[in-house]
Amino acid sequence: MLMSQSLTVPVAWSEAGSKADLWTTLAQTLLPPYVNTCRWFAGKARQQTGFSVQTVHTLPLADGDVSYLLILQAAYADGIPETYLLPLSFLADHTANTLSFQLADVPEKGRIGEATIGKQSGLLIDAIYDERFRQALFSAICQNQTLPQSDGILTFHRGKGLDEGDELLPSSVLPVDSSNSAMTFGDKYFLKLYRKLFQETNPEVDMVAFLTDESNFAHIPAFGGSIIWQHIDTPDITLGMVQRMVQNDKDSWMQTGDHLNDFLYAVPQRMFAIREDVFDKVELLGQRTGEMHCALYKPTRPGIPANGAFAPEPFTDDYREFLINRFKDLLDRRYALLIDNYTKLDPQAQRLAWVFMEAKEMIETFIADFRTRPLDSLRIRIHGDYHLGQVLATENDFVIIDFEGEPESSIAERKIKHSPLKDVAGMIRSYHYAVSAKLFNSAETDELDPEHLQRVSDRWFYLIRDTFLNAYLGVFGAPHPLFKNNNEINYLLLIYLLEKAVYELGYEISYRPSWVKIPLKGIIDVVREIEKIRLSDGNVTPHVPMLQTGLLQTQRT
Repeated sequence: MLMSQSLTVPVAWSEAGSKADLWTTLAQTLLPPYVNTCRWFAGKARQQTGFSVQTVHTLPLADGDVSYLLILQAAYADGIPETYLLPLSFLADHTANTLSFQLADVPEKGRIGEATIGKQSGLLIDAIYDERFRQALFSAICQNQTLPQSDGILTFHRGKGLDEGDELLPSSVLPVDSSNSAMTFGDKYFLKLYRKLFQETNPEVDMVAFLTDESNFAHIPAFGGSIIWQHIDTPDITLGMVQRMVQNDKDSWMQTGDHLNDFLYAVPQRMFAIREDVFDKVELLGQRTGEMHCALYKPTRPGIPANGAFAPEPFTDDYREFLINRFKDLLDRRYALLIDNYTKLDPQAQRLAWVFMEAKEMIETFIADFRTRPLDSLRIRIHGDYHLGQVLATENDFVIIDFEGEPESSIAERKIKHSPLKDVAGMIRSYHYAVSAKLFNSAETDELDPEHLQRVSDRWFYLIRDTFLNAYLGVFGAPHPLFKNNNEINYLLLIYLLEKAVYELGYEISYRPSWVKIPLKGIIDVVREIEKIRLSDGNVTPHVPMLQTGLLQTQRT
C-alpha cells in the first residue's frame, strides 16, 4: 500500500502554495513511493537521489477550494535531472460528502497518501481525479484566462476547435496508462496533460494549433486550446492541450493488416489479389498527406506577418551538416550492432546484411555528396513520426494524429525543418513493414519458399508505394517550391528512406531478430537506386565498389 505514510502540517491547504517547508516535506515522504508507481514517470530504472518541488502553481476551483500544479524535479546519480508535472488536490474528510464526485471513484493509482493539513484530515490525490480540477482547467481554456503565479503566468489559450456553449461538459479520466494523462469532456474533447516537461513549447501543440487556427486543415483532431507556463527570460513550457475527439474504426496499420489478409490467403494458391478499394484508400491517404504538407507550407507574403517557426527554409549548410553527422553516427552504431549479432540472423537476413556491409563505402559516398549537392527544394515543419499507426481510419476518410515527433529526439530536434519527403519516407517504410510482417509471420505461408515470399511481398509493396507517391505528388502539381524537380524528389526521398531503414535496423536487431530482413531489404532497395544515380551522374568513384547483388543469390548444390 502506498499510504503507509501520512503527512501532518499546520498550514491550511488554501495557503499551502507559498509554504516551501510543506512541499519539501512532501517531496521527501509521500511523493517518492507514489511517483515510482506512475506509468508517466520515466526514471524508475535510474538511481534516484531525490525529488524536489521547484515551483507550485495555484488553480482556484469553482467551490472556493484550490488545487496545485507541482513542477517536480527528479534528480539522479548520473545524468541530468528530469522535470514532471504533478497536479494535487486535498480532499478533507469532513467535506468529502459535499463533493460532486465520490471518493470511491478515485482509483488506487490516483491516491498519493493520507494527510492532516491545517488540522483537517483527508486524502491527497492526483488532481486529474478531482472533477472540480478538470472543470477548472477546461473553463480556463474556454475563457482564455491568464492566471498570475509566483513564478510566471499560466496562460490558457482557446483554439478554433472549441465550440461555444461547451464550457460545462461532464468530464472523466481515460483509464489508459501512458506517458501523459488524458481527460475527456462530454465525449467531444480530450485534454492531454503533459507529465514530463521540457524547457520549451511542445511541438505537438505548435503543430496542431498552426494546422487548425492558421491553415484550417480539417484532417486532424482540431485544436481546442492549450495550457502554457510563461516566465521571464525562458522559453514557454507546455503543460496541456485540448483537441476534438475523433470517432474512428481503427488506425491505418490495423486497416492495412485487414486488407492484407485477403492478399495473404491467396498467396499459397499462387494468386495475386488486391481489392480495388485498397488502392482507393492508399490514394486517399497520399492525398491527405500532401494536403497536410501544403497546409504546413506558409511562405512569407507582402503585408502579412511571417510565422518564423513555420516559414519554409532552404537546405542550408548547417542543416546538411546536422543530417550528415546524424547519419554517420547512426550508420556506425548499426554496422557494429550488425557485426556483433550476425550469427543470430537467418540465412536470408545474413545475405542481406552482407550486401549492406559491402555497400558501406557507396552509402558513405552518397551521404557525403549531400554536403555539396545543389538543392533548390525547401524545408518545412513536418509530422516527424509519420506511419500507418499515426493515421486513424474513419468511415470514409483519415485523421492524422500525434504530432509530437520522433520519441528519441530532443524537443529542439523535433522542431527542425525537413523536406516533407521525410514524412513520405516514413509512410512508405510503414507499408513495407505491413506486408513483410504479414507474409513472413503467418501460419499460412510457413511452408513457402522465403525467396518466393520476398518476390510476392515486393510486388505488393511496389504497387502500393507508387500508388501512394503518385497521389501525394499530384496534390502539389509541378513545379512547386517545395520540390524543385523530379531529380531532387528522387534524391531526397532516397536520403530519408535510407535514414529511416537504418534507424529501424537497430530496434529489430535488439528486439526482433527474425524481422531484421525487413529494414535490410529496405536498405538494399535504396542502395540499388543510389547505384543508378551514380551511373546517371557519371561520377562513379573508382575505389568505391558497385553493389554486390550476386551475394543475394541462394547457393544451390
